[in-house]
Amino acid sequence: MSSTDLTFTGERFLPGCSGEIAYEHWHRYAFARRFAAGRRVLDAACGEGYGTALLATVASGVVGVDVDIATIEHARATYGESQRLRFVAASCTGLPLPSGSIDVIVSFETIEHISAAEQREMLSEFSRVLKPEGVLVLSSPNRRVYSESRNYVNEFHVQELDRDELARLLTPAFPAQRWLRQRLICWSGIWSEAAGGDSSGTSRAEAWVGDTSQIAPYPTPEAMYFIVVAARNADSLPAVDVQLSLFTDAEESVLNRAEATAAEVLRLDGLLKDRDASLDRQMEHVHHLEGLVAERERIIGERDRELVEVNKAREYRERIIAERDGQLVEVQAVRERLVAEANRELALRAEALALQGKKLAALETERQRQDAAIAAQERAIAYLQSFRGWLGWPSRRLRQWRDQSR
Repeated sequence: MSSTDLTFTGERFLPGCSGEIAYEHWHRYAFARRFAAGRRVLDAACGEGYGTALLATVASGVVGVDVDIATIEHARATYGESQRLRFVAASCTGLPLPSGSIDVIVSFETIEHISAAEQREMLSEFSRVLKPEGVLVLSSPNRRVYSESRNYVNEFHVQELDRDELARLLTPAFPAQRWLRQRLICWSGIWSEAAGGDSSGTSRAEAWVGDTSQIAPYPTPEAMYFIVVAARNADSLPAVDVQLSLFTDAEESVLNRAEATAAEVLRLDGLLKDRDASLDRQMEHVHHLEGLVAERERIIGERDRELVEVNKAREYRERIIAERDGQLVEVQAVRERLVAEANRELALRAEALALQGKKLAALETERQRQDAAIAAQERAIAYLQSFRGWLGWPSRRLRQWRDQSR
């Protein structure tokens, strides 16, 4: 089983992780080894067990305690167990250890994961299992910097503390306190070729901050985490033999990440320049398009004005057509009325003509009769005017007289 068998949540550190979280967690255990050398140690809330195993390399015996059974089983399978190293599944508020059996308790990033009441119970248990001269090495995030100044909420933290709150919480059981501050900072280091410090054996370190105009001692930074070495009395409180402790991983992952970031910045800067050049070309094209659009809008404006005029002419034409159609309707009605009247008059005239025709026919008949009579008279006159007529005139008069007498 390996560390990859546990799911990384972003809160519980696993050895496969790198970067800032590795610096913080590994550094705390590396720093704590000086207090664990040759002593019986409790690693409270040991998690995956990497720190417990690291302490076991210098301690006479270490027990790692964690409330999560699966995590403890993983630690046993990964780091094994021996007389110097063992893992126990238990809560820090109820430790399965005899009273006064532990020389040093290491509790890193535990206290913020439990409630205020449980915090007091945990410290009470620590006090119970520690020997009278025992030492507690505890770390806790500084709420003011860790959360408030960053406007950050860690979903796994139940009760974060600031410095005064942590001091008040520790003081009843551990009134002797030596405070240290931890914060991740990138450094340039300068080391002497002589190992182990100066001739007196004292390890010294110096830190500077500045720029091209001035150099000054680097001030003690605001803590992201507090590390407290505490005891019941000052005589039991061990000295801290260094003023500054630095830590990095063998792969220098943060430096590599910074270099990779710088390379990425250069790459992105090149892309940005290419983008700017492309944007310049695009802007020229945009200006050209804007000119075309302006010309098109001008043409469209003229066309729109022409369309307005055309629409006005169309509306005028439609109004004229409508008026003409109205007039045509009226004319059609008048025409139809006139046609009807003309038809009636024609019918009357036809009747009159028919009557006149009859009259003419009658007159013609009468004329023919009269013509016949006239012709007969003319013949009679001609006869009478002839010699024979004169000869027969007395006899004709006689017949007329006789006929009239009858």
